Amino acid sequence: MPYFFDTYALIEIIKGNKNYDRFLDEEIITSSLNLGELFYAMVRETDEKTAIKWMTILNDNAFDAELDVIVEAIKFRLKNKKKKLSYIDCIGYVMAKIHGIKFLTGDKGFEGISNVEYVK
Repeated sequence: MPYFFDTYALIEIIKGNKNYDRFLDEEIITSSLNLGELFYAMVRETDEKTAIKWMTILNDNAFDAELDVIVEAIKFRLKNKKKKLSYIDCIGYVMAKIHGIKFLTGDKGFEGISNVEYVK
């Protein structure tokens, strides 16, 4: 079963978080926005060479968000504004839901939300 890997999940996998080991053989699906977040995090915590390496590895698995997805994501974010979810996370969540796949994250704000595979 494929999952939509949000940036949190991608970073935890790269860091070697054992709680994500069961997803290592799964097809990775993410968005170009999540890759942007990943690039930022990798440059900040490692270096640009490492960030480019991961961008290259994951590029074929990243999709762009259509305008209707963005609109639904903003509605979802407004509905859940007390959780302080990021725009990019909300876009990923809606992309996953529309495509019938689970949203994989360790972001506490998504814990207990339907269609989410929450992993610490």
